[in-house]
Amino acid sequence: MKMQLAEIAKALKITIKEDWENVTVTSVSFDTRTLRPGALFIPLIGEKDGHHFVEQAIANGAVATLWQADHQKTTFSFPMLEVNNTLAALQKLAKYYLNKINPRVIAVTGSNGKTTTKDMIAAILATSFNVKKTQENFNNQIGVPMTILNIEPNTEVLVVEMGMDHFGELDHLSRLVSPDIAVITMIGEAHIEFFGTRDKIADAKMEITHGLKEDGVLVYNGDEPLLRERTSRLLQETRTFGGAQDNDYRAINVVSNEKQTGFRVTKWPELNFTVPMIGSYNVKNALAALAVGDYFQIPVKKMAAALSNFSVTANRTQWIAGSQGEMILSDVYNSNPTAAKLVLRAFSQVPTAGKRVVVLGDMLELGSASPQLHASLAQAIDPQKIAEVFLCGTQVKALAAKLVNKFSNDQLHLYDLNHQAQLIADLKDSLKAQDLVMLKGSHGIHLENVLAALK
Repeated sequence: MKMQLAEIAKALKITIKEDWENVTVTSVSFDTRTLRPGALFIPLIGEKDGHHFVEQAIANGAVATLWQADHQKTTFSFPMLEVNNTLAALQKLAKYYLNKINPRVIAVTGSNGKTTTKDMIAAILATSFNVKKTQENFNNQIGVPMTILNIEPNTEVLVVEMGMDHFGELDHLSRLVSPDIAVITMIGEAHIEFFGTRDKIADAKMEITHGLKEDGVLVYNGDEPLLRERTSRLLQETRTFGGAQDNDYRAINVVSNEKQTGFRVTKWPELNFTVPMIGSYNVKNALAALAVGDYFQIPVKKMAAALSNFSVTANRTQWIAGSQGEMILSDVYNSNPTAAKLVLRAFSQVPTAGKRVVVLGDMLELGSASPQLHASLAQAIDPQKIAEVFLCGTQVKALAAKLVNKFSNDQLHLYDLNHQAQLIADLKDSLKAQDLVMLKGSHGIHLENVLAALK
């Protein structure tokens, strides 16, 4: 981005000193550690108050800052744009900039698969358009506006991921970006602590349509009755994907190995598709991406080529070589019961000359249903296919109780969160070349530390 402070002030509907108007801003930042010279600094208020870091932002090259009106005024001789709320101002500026650049917007949400689907959509559309997408986990009330403010003026399509854990969040984000296409990958149990039932999770996911343009399209998982029921009242066009015969985009002939998954689609039955990921569940993510690409009239062979080698965001079912010759399936960014079962079943089918080892951490935000939902993972852990299970956390104790009759003491290992170093040592002692290891847990359990120790 590149805007003068006069334009930013106009966008925020505030007045500034005349001698500040020609100051040029080339980026926006709320973190002084990554701030680039020429930035507008946004002092957000969270666990720490960003206003305490304005001096550091200036030292790092910021050319201006927002300043929340309820904070004591300073004597800095530096452009400070006073606003009522810095987060609201960030979002308001993002909406202005998005309208100025005016790309087509695809918004993606879902209890599982939204990051992979976002990556697939971006890869397909990049064959014909200048595309930008959400980076890393910038999918919340801060991340979405930051994603917008980092797009270039020549951006034709923006693929933005949207996460949520409370009612109203997707409503706000959807109205912020006004998507041309909204995508819902699936309804699972993620964040059920805050919603209570899957029905309410479905209601919350449908908020992504609240800002959907009148001539927009909703692409959703047609195998989910909760979505079928809710979309029947939607005025905009809908397109469905899944395994049921009445879906617009249905996969057939699904075959998966340790490196990729192949399939065909009933709409183009003569063509083979592959994605460089294990698990038939990733086929549904690919179907959602194909539905979006088809709407944009991307030639089907171009779409197939894009899917075959798209770049996957780190730590989403990503194979990584371990230091002892083992292969590690890293899926440590987050976890929920639906996703964990899908990955466990896919991992159990991967051929190996060694043994398969599973490392699972707590799944967070499951509320009172947590013990039952953790215990349910036992259905997907077959001792004929999994040689050892390492569990880390407090909630996984319910799973351990379900597995004690399936695994011997030297096959089943349980560790408290503060004993992760012992888990790593025991895991290293167990692993040999040609073994396969799967790591999955909620981000708060920090299984990325285990991954780093094995690499």
